Amino acid sequence: VGVSLLIALATGGAMAAEWPTLALFWFAPTTAANVADPIFGLPLNFFFFTLPAWNLIAGWLLTIAVVICLAASLFILISGGSRVLTERRANYVPLPWRGLSLCVSFLLLVIALRTYLGRFTQLFEHHTIFDGVTYTDAHVTLTGMLVVCAALVFGSLVAAIAGLWSPRGRWLIAALVPVIICYVAVGVIGWYVSSFLVKPNELVREQPYIADNIQMTRQAFGLDRFMQREFPAETTVDATDPANNQVTLKNIRLWDWHALQDTLRQIQEIRTYYDFPDIDIDRYKIDGDTRQVMLAARELNVEKLPESSRNWINEKLIYTHGYGITMNPVNGFTSEGLPTLLLSNMPVQSTVASLKVTRPEIYFGESTNTDVYVKTKQQEFNYPQGDANNLTSYQGNGGIQVGGFLRRILLAFDRGDLAKLPFSDDVNSESRLLMRRNVRERVATLAPFLTFEQDPYIVLGDDGRLSWMLDAFTTSENYPYATHYRFGGRSINYMRNSVKAVIDAYDGTTTFYVFDTTDPIIAAYSRVFPSLFKDASAMPADLRNHVRYPEALLKLQAEVYGLYHMTNPEVFYNREDLWTVASEVGMADGGEQATVAMQPNFVLMKLPGETGEEFVEILPFTPANRNNLIGWIAGRSDGPNYGTSVVRSEEHTSELQSRQYLVC
Repeated sequence: VGVSLLIALATGGAMAAEWPTLALFWFAPTTAANVADPIFGLPLNFFFFTLPAWNLIAGWLLTIAVVICLAASLFILISGGSRVLTERRANYVPLPWRGLSLCVSFLLLVIALRTYLGRFTQLFEHHTIFDGVTYTDAHVTLTGMLVVCAALVFGSLVAAIAGLWSPRGRWLIAALVPVIICYVAVGVIGWYVSSFLVKPNELVREQPYIADNIQMTRQAFGLDRFMQREFPAETTVDATDPANNQVTLKNIRLWDWHALQDTLRQIQEIRTYYDFPDIDIDRYKIDGDTRQVMLAARELNVEKLPESSRNWINEKLIYTHGYGITMNPVNGFTSEGLPTLLLSNMPVQSTVASLKVTRPEIYFGESTNTDVYVKTKQQEFNYPQGDANNLTSYQGNGGIQVGGFLRRILLAFDRGDLAKLPFSDDVNSESRLLMRRNVRERVATLAPFLTFEQDPYIVLGDDGRLSWMLDAFTTSENYPYATHYRFGGRSINYMRNSVKAVIDAYDGTTTFYVFDTTDPIIAAYSRVFPSLFKDASAMPADLRNHVRYPEALLKLQAEVYGLYHMTNPEVFYNREDLWTVASEVGMADGGEQATVAMQPNFVLMKLPGETGEEFVEILPFTPANRNNLIGWIAGRSDGPNYGTSVVRSEEHTSELQSRQYLVC
């Protein structure tokens, strides 16, 4: 009984850890996406929700089957040992073959189930040229697995009948013989077909399966939504058409974000304990015109406090938040060579009437990693003001109310603060604990099943409040016939930017907005957590104006597109037109100069053939192992074009023309 309980706890704990798989299966959307795999004709819902759940259950059953077979084998050994020690044959203990036979019957049945399910996982297999089912798989392996499955079921019946009527060890061997014969036969036939029918005529044999892989991979990563346009790289001055591209020319970014960050740290940190951990690029209406600007949030870093000030009261009660942001046009300079700041200083000063910051305190940020207590008897440091300091008290409802003594003890235990919090006279029952203040940690705790962009960006609303915005992705490794790529430490073959997360920088209120209602995975999670997600239409207009095409998505799509822009199976097979993201000389991880892939670049421009300016994200392509431009991809962020991409390419551009265009 004790061993059984231990096994139950271990297997039950493992299954509990896989709750998302079971939850998605239970709450899978009833309407499937209009996509079916080309081999079995099954919908996406089967591969996303049903198959993972069945594989999980089959794996659990296999564990149980192996455990009970080991236990039955142990009883055989114990009984055999008893017979050896028994002096008189009349006292022989009969060997418990019946129990082992029934256990083996169950094991073979479970293996048959896993073999049957394994037919569907062939659509995810990796091969040298492409992923998915090959000619050999389609004509031999899939049928052969059914034969092996039937042999396993037959062997299970033999073992069960033998266990009930004539339990002997030889019947177990007889039950396994058909399985072994079928398995070897399928392997030999598959080897023959692959070696003598496919390899000499690989392109002809594999061509329809390559076409399926191309189609499904493009769908899985959203490449089928790309618009492709020819765009010749003209070399004349007139090609720039400056009269019709004033918006683009006025918003050419001259400030490098590294240089701007260093400058802001010198002129806007004010005190050593402030920091600008990142620079964000966005677009705002300034004096009626849309301008591209760079923003930086001034966050407080308690680790930079003077050593004499590093105590519990200062770190937990007084120095609780950062303050304000800076904003400057991407190409604005003063006569001294400094950025033209539209928002700056403490308190925040604005040079533009339409820009205002009414709630500059930043309690939640991208480098805010400590817990603090607010609404205490101690006033909080707001910002330095000459020889004195401006102080404030938290006015929001964020965090957890400390409450009475027992609640205080529980909070202190959870946050590792038992030595201070229970005995502090400054913290009262109305005080509030602000925890998980790093916005990346915050959203990952609330929605661990989503993958998040690692670079949140600050947004200034029309009401003057500051918010953080992060892109969130649904991913899967079970899209049929699609090639796998590495993303977020995982191997995936499906990705959608389905969610935008917004975190209020003052009170930490976190809202998830669904932007891709066609994604079946987010549809399932919305049914699991109906109160967690809101529709994109519920996002306030001032925040909606600052959504963008995610960098992580564009980078992965560019990697996939470099190969999968080739839609002709013959060209794809020979890798005749392989593209890569353009490279530049930059800083490697070790701090040394090296040739690295270019990062996406946000630009406010008028796309060729369009009538108005857009905030787009651009990545250029070059042919593999060459340095001349072959095309570029632009992810669009504004209005009805949000979430779409356009690829501009010139297949016959000379190297000189391409280089000149790239410089422009």
